[in-house]
Amino acid sequence: MFILFEEDGAFKAGSVLADNDATLQVESASGKRSKIKAANVLLRFKEPSPTALLGLAESEAAGIDPEFLWECAGEGEFAFAEFAQDYVGHAPGAVEATAVLLALQAAPIYFHRKGRGRFRKAPPDILKAALAGAEKKRLQAEAIERMAGEIAAGTLPDEFRNQVDALLFKPDRNRPEVKALEAAMERSGKSAQALLFAAGAFRSAYELHYKRFLFDQFPQGTGFPEIEIPHAPDDLPRAEVQAFSIDDAATTEIDDALSVTPLPGIGWRIGIHIAAPGLGFGLGSPLDGVARKRLSTVYMPGNKITMLPSEVVDRFTLYGGRDCPALSLYLTVSDTWEILSHESRCEVVPIATNLRHQDVEPLFNAETLAGGLAEFPFRDELLTLYHFACACEGRRGKPSATQGVNDYNFDIEGDLENDPDGCRVHISERPRGSPLDKLVAELMIVANSTWGRLLADQKIPALYRAQVGGKVRMTTSPLPHEGLGVDCYAWSTSPLRRYVDLVNQWQLMAAVSGKPPTFSGKSDVLFAAMRDFELTYAAYADFQRGMERYWVIRWLAQEGIAQLDATVRKENLVKVDRLPGLHRVPSLPELAPGSRVTLAVDKTDLLDLTLDFRFVAALGATAEVLPADLDGDDGDAGEEVEAAPAATAAPGEAAAPDALQPAQADGAA
Repeated sequence: MFILFEEDGAFKAGSVLADNDATLQVESASGKRSKIKAANVLLRFKEPSPTALLGLAESEAAGIDPEFLWECAGEGEFAFAEFAQDYVGHAPGAVEATAVLLALQAAPIYFHRKGRGRFRKAPPDILKAALAGAEKKRLQAEAIERMAGEIAAGTLPDEFRNQVDALLFKPDRNRPEVKALEAAMERSGKSAQALLFAAGAFRSAYELHYKRFLFDQFPQGTGFPEIEIPHAPDDLPRAEVQAFSIDDAATTEIDDALSVTPLPGIGWRIGIHIAAPGLGFGLGSPLDGVARKRLSTVYMPGNKITMLPSEVVDRFTLYGGRDCPALSLYLTVSDTWEILSHESRCEVVPIATNLRHQDVEPLFNAETLAGGLAEFPFRDELLTLYHFACACEGRRGKPSATQGVNDYNFDIEGDLENDPDGCRVHISERPRGSPLDKLVAELMIVANSTWGRLLADQKIPALYRAQVGGKVRMTTSPLPHEGLGVDCYAWSTSPLRRYVDLVNQWQLMAAVSGKPPTFSGKSDVLFAAMRDFELTYAAYADFQRGMERYWVIRWLAQEGIAQLDATVRKENLVKVDRLPGLHRVPSLPELAPGSRVTLAVDKTDLLDLTLDFRFVAALGATAEVLPADLDGDDGDAGEEVEAAPAATAAPGEAAAPDALQPAQADGAA
């Protein structure tokens, strides 16, 4: 005797060795013996053999039309063996009965299972809906297969054209287009962006990276809403100074200017004048909403996205030849360069001129300082400020963090918006730590630390930049900044391009005027602004690094450069000559820090931003390795070098140096 039974959801056949009513001992065709409950037995038969039954039944079941089977079935619940007799018109054999069972089991749309071997036909309305759903799935599966084939063959399916961004940057795996793209990726072994690029979904790798950033950070676009341009108060006192800024030739967001007034018998009054958009609008205003959402200006080679509308920047930037609202810090400095006192004011400051780096640095540098300065505008003021900056650096006990670090300026030539692949890139290198760099950096450190202490002493909440135990972070507590050697440090000198500085400016204006501060103690709004700023600032910095890498790869191909020399920093981390950032070279042998090596450009990919180098040879010469090379440049001092040419500005423009070297900022290698 043979039986057909159900076990673990599958139909099986075997020989009965013993029948104990409630259970049976069964031997399968493979010789395996098992104990089967009698309730699981669906059919008892004598022929054919268990090994042949299911094969024969499956062949016969394949020819049974489920729709005809449904029409033959009655309305009530039925057992498959009884139904098989009605279907075939006679007592069914084992193969016929099993074939009907398999056909019923394989048609869940037509027949609902009610127990072992028992079924009931689906009601007509339910069957109609199920068939429509099945047809929809069939058509969708065909569409997925078609789209996968098209995209794998380098053709963009019509369904993809209006959702390329979503497919790449925020794919919904329930959508058929995403399933098709994933299927094409699995078949081709290529990434989604590589497949879409080959199919012409976007014009260039540049467009891909830029659109991904906008999708994540500016989903509503980079344009500004219609906002009334504010004015500073009309009753601000006018300063009796002739201030000047030090910037690159095309800088438009001029945040800071300086002035020097002799004080006979005492020394000098040194003024640090910061643009004051905070005098024009406050917390909760439409412009605050814009700045709060963006939190910082975004810098990238060839372009930037400003925190504030250009009309607002033009209104409050410190342009030469006009009186500008400013928050000023005046330092009374002795003839031995000691700070005797300080005073802060909200006022209108006459900006005599905007000195340009390209014009001043050839006249004011280490060599001309040693050999004697020629005559040029504001020569004496610059010399006074330089001596004061050197004294400030000495009191901090920290050398300028900019020394030994280079700035890299990316000049993009061509129509970047419409033809990025047709652009040429020029990368220029400039050592940081020049006398002009030190002058501006030290004065900004003085301003940020002095104002930070002023807010702390008056117990006015503020956002501080702290470094304790090597970790740099934002905080609402006036903690020390060990990397700069100051007891507290509050970013306050870039309010046109950094929301933290704008927040602190509002608080400083309250401290100066004696009015209640904008943010009270333990303000949830202040904490939220700090948290959001850190996250957003990091995202902007990551994007900047990625775009710099993109243009470096473009430059290497453009110039046909296959090999470059480099300096070993530590382990397999190297500084490649003529290129920004540090790179890991897995093939580098064990060499002492400072060793010079030759590297080959091994692999580049503009879509993945892959830039790999391979060790070629060790050179005999060694280079000096500065502490910043091994431990990471602290960055905050360098971040305040407002005059330094930018690695990420529009052609010819100096960006905020706080964004110049994000890979090295705050001690990160």
